[in-house]
Amino acid sequence: MRLLVSGRVQGVGFREFTRRTAHRLGVGGWVRNLSDGRVEVVADGERPALDALVNAVSSGPPGAFVRDVHQDWQPDPGQGKEFEIR
Repeated sequence: MRLLVSGRVQGVGFREFTRRTAHRLGVGGWVRNLSDGRVEVVADGERPALDALVNAVSSGPPGAFVRDVHQDWQPDPGQGKEFEIR
């Protein structure tokens, strides 16, 4: 899946929060800041784990304010089990 997260999501530990959450859930993929202030997440894993990641990202870490999470579900992108910050 691909998520585009908007709100106050840069400079508040959002990428590290996402990486730790994905690792705990056994989800592979990556997270990065975009130049327009959003955060992009590409993740691969079992549907229940991906749903849990979406729920976590929708709240974010303390200090974040998530206004919107756009979800784009696609066939398995083959990201493996590692999750990194780009």
